[in-house]
Amino acid sequence: MRTKALWAGDFPSPNCGPRRGGVLPDLIVLHFTAMASTAESLARLCDPQAEVSCHYLIAPEGDVLPLVPEELRAWHAGGGAWGSTTDVNSRSIGIELQNDGRSPFGFAQMQALVALLADIRHRWAIPAERIIGHSDMAPLRKADPGARFDWRGLALAGQSVWPDPAPEPAADFRAAARAFGYPDLEEATLLAAFRLRFRPWATGPLEATDRALIADLAARFPVDAGRRWA
Repeated sequence: MRTKALWAGDFPSPNCGPRRGGVLPDLIVLHFTAMASTAESLARLCDPQAEVSCHYLIAPEGDVLPLVPEELRAWHAGGGAWGSTTDVNSRSIGIELQNDGRSPFGFAQMQALVALLADIRHRWAIPAERIIGHSDMAPLRKADPGARFDWRGLALAGQSVWPDPAPEPAADFRAAARAFGYPDLEEATLLAAFRLRFRPWATGPLEATDRALIADLAARFPVDAGRRWA
């Protein structure tokens, strides 16, 4: 991981504030920028009129650009929920990956992400299951980090989770998805969000495989069991 300060002793994005209620971060949310270049993404994330930011921006070459101190609330998540957390910005650290939303994520960028996640998790004691995508917490409006993102590889590196089929598939997919952390939404919406992360090649109606995988995630990683309450 090559951390680059953009200028000495400074975090360049003004788009931040105190974490509400004095809470500490216990989630990490991953995004793609959906912009053409790192310079373009950096300009937007540091523009006060844009009112968006993140804690870190990772360039394709593996450079890690710190934009907002971890102790502060960056404006990256917007509306949505993960388990009982509804103010995700206050409880999370946001990481943007420079990517146009269609391209694969390269080796250098993913290695930088793995190193950064390990570093953040060590500082804040964040469990691997509480590393989520923007599409997980806001599936009605977000699709990042997208179908090209290698969630399984991240899990193999110890920085996320991956399901094994449970012996007993979930009878109620929606209930199991909510137990894992997904918001209270219709089954079709939750299925699409689940597949985007865990079965991006799958299409069509709900299958036994979906039920078996979500059952495993719900059983091993119930959403608020790993949460550190303020």
